[in-house]
Amino acid sequence: MKKSYLLKKIHISPPQVLSITFLITILFGAVLLYLPISTVDPISFLDALFTATSATTVTGLVVLSTGNDFTLFGQTVIMVLMQIGGLGLMTFAVLIVMLLGKKIGLRGRILIQQSFNQYSLGGMIRLVRTIFIFTFAIEFLAAVFLAIRWVPEHGWGVGLYTSIFHSVSAFNNAGFSLWDDSLMGYVGDPTVNIIITLLFITGGIGFTVLYDMWTTKDFRHLSLHSKIMLVGTLVVNIIAMLFLFVSEYSNMQTLGSLTLGDKLWASYFQAVTPRTAGFNSLDIGSMETGSIVLITLLMFIGAGSASTGSGIKLTTFFVILLVVAAHLNGKKEAVIFKRAIPSHLLERSLAIVFISMSAIFIGILILSYTESAPFEWIIFEAFSAFGTVGLSMGLTGELSSVGKLVIMALMFIGRIGPVTLAFALARQHREPVSHPKGDVFTG
Repeated sequence: MKKSYLLKKIHISPPQVLSITFLITILFGAVLLYLPISTVDPISFLDALFTATSATTVTGLVVLSTGNDFTLFGQTVIMVLMQIGGLGLMTFAVLIVMLLGKKIGLRGRILIQQSFNQYSLGGMIRLVRTIFIFTFAIEFLAAVFLAIRWVPEHGWGVGLYTSIFHSVSAFNNAGFSLWDDSLMGYVGDPTVNIIITLLFITGGIGFTVLYDMWTTKDFRHLSLHSKIMLVGTLVVNIIAMLFLFVSEYSNMQTLGSLTLGDKLWASYFQAVTPRTAGFNSLDIGSMETGSIVLITLLMFIGAGSASTGSGIKLTTFFVILLVVAAHLNGKKEAVIFKRAIPSHLLERSLAIVFISMSAIFIGILILSYTESAPFEWIIFEAFSAFGTVGLSMGLTGELSSVGKLVIMALMFIGRIGPVTLAFALARQHREPVSHPKGDVFTG
């Protein structure tokens, strides 16, 4: 009775629960990574906390070498944190409850709804069950195909472990690699390029889209969200690939020295990875300025809602784009696939973009004082952290203590979502009165 009364008095909202569980997971992971068994040599707790934050938020920014500074136990902790961060702690909690044969109450379903950014409570448990089955099935199959490529090269033990680690990292859009140069050693390898990109594109589309495709089969009957995600992902990836191919074609430090086939593979890989995947097959710091600008935009856009990726989300970007286009054409409403975009979606999208840009701007402002690095490095690092991408121009390893804290904050905000964080921090209240409307001149 006392416990129930206490919980009622605390009034913890679902966004606050999600934020707190992420923080607890990060702290617990940091403690495990700080243990002597996790590292080859002793590390600072700040570096352990940074690594745990990067893994749980599925970012991939590293201040230590994952393959050289961490032991097998430490790497396993990182892999588990990536899996938990990608699927969400609430998802694992639901799995444990289901395995114990217990029923999920209304509050539990609301938490699942919040974590997957859904509008309806219906079918939440079925969705979670499908997510687990699909996730572990796709990671297992990908690990098998990667093992076919890497076992002959590295042997059975190392080859299998490397395949499993990269499969989990890729599907969860984490970007952690056991090699310090990420996947630059496989820039023209078709097997690695295809499997890794299919993993993080699939994980980045979003679980609700995957579930919709699994149950619907016919594109015409998919939800509007799924249609926008599928078409938008294809369009953005093609445009990005063509741009990077042209931009980097003669750059001898990136595509210039490669064969035509390898140039195409590298352009494709580097075009799709900025939307929160974090792997790289080219040296990011050596890319042309135009390419860096495009990658920064892609990192800000990010993946899909209820996915293993972050950013403002592709659907948010397209909602604003469609509304702007409709306004410029003198139309009263934005329409796509014969469906109008509701006004509340535009309001939410604008709130997401504003809060996101505010967080990134504050981060850049602080980093510009604390870090002795080129300004474009700082901008790129801040966008990469917020988008939980993990790409870097070389600043991550040189970050100061304050800089690490700033990047950790951006990774955390980017992963749980700016609006979710705003709801978690804001006082919940209802507006008692409706005020008269007034006109304001804009533009």
